[in-house]
Amino acid sequence: MTGLLPVSGAALSADARLLSAIREVGARRGVDFDYTDDAATAELLARHRRTLSAAEHGPLMWLGSLALVAAIVWPFLGHTVPAFEGRPELAFGPAGPLFVVAVASLVVVRRRWKRELLHPRLAGYREVLGLARAHGVPVTHVPGWLVGRSLSGDRETVPVPAYAEVTYAEVEPLPAGPTLPAGPASSEGTDKTTETEDAARKATEGAAPTAPPPAIPSKPASVASYEAMADEGGWHDEAGCLLLFVGIGGVAWAFSEENPLGYLAAVLAVPVAITTWLAGARQGRERQRLREAAVEYVRALSAAQSAGAAVPELSPALRKLLEEEAEKVRG
Repeated sequence: MTGLLPVSGAALSADARLLSAIREVGARRGVDFDYTDDAATAELLARHRRTLSAAEHGPLMWLGSLALVAAIVWPFLGHTVPAFEGRPELAFGPAGPLFVVAVASLVVVRRRWKRELLHPRLAGYREVLGLARAHGVPVTHVPGWLVGRSLSGDRETVPVPAYAEVTYAEVEPLPAGPTLPAGPASSEGTDKTTETEDAARKATEGAAPTAPPPAIPSKPASVASYEAMADEGGWHDEAGCLLLFVGIGGVAWAFSEENPLGYLAAVLAVPVAITTWLAGARQGRERQRLREAAVEYVRALSAAQSAGAAVPELSPALRKLLEEEAEKVRG
């Protein structure tokens, strides 16, 4: 799953104008890196992802978070400690220094995270993705961490640059001119053309035939079903618990008020709660089956990309699946 790159080196190299623009990115950024090398690019992304993850979940992040919680809670709980009674400097005073420590720690974490995100090679790769889109090369997905969504929620801290779409003008055929009469010069030119064509034909006879581009796996119906129901459900557990509480409340009310209507509410609510839970479990099993099919499809796309195929852009559901599987691999 993690082997699927946003765009393959073969797709970037297929367009001479795009390849030239990519070379200019490296020169402008002052980095000596070949973004068309899939293995090197995958290693680059994995290394910087680990560095960003370390910055997001490192000791300084924990220190800042704990200090912030303590600074917020201290004014409400400090005065309840018997040893601090009558001593406001201990009951409320530590909240200020704790807040300063929290803010300083979180600011340092943010700066380190932002500095790593703006690394010249990562910035250059974001430019490469923007250029690929401008030249009509499909980008399968853009990892959230690459554009800074990990610490910013849905907002992209450093989005992929948007460039104007590159169009290729069609060459119009030349207007037909008058036909020249055949003569000695024309015959000589024809002979030279024939010799050139024969030489080109002999040169290509011994060349190996060009291998056709690898086929892109077709999307199975199960994957399309997963995309349709990826965000559905999730309410069965909550609804079942609510109905169960209604049933328990009905029994308690009937017992305390000696009203049989409460028992009727329990008789109606509890079976509906059980039915809701069973429906949720059935839907969960079906979603898991479709998820496994979607994972296999993305793996097939990754294999096709490694073979040189230009993989199309993934749907939002598959992009989310790819992010989730990558997080599982990283642990």
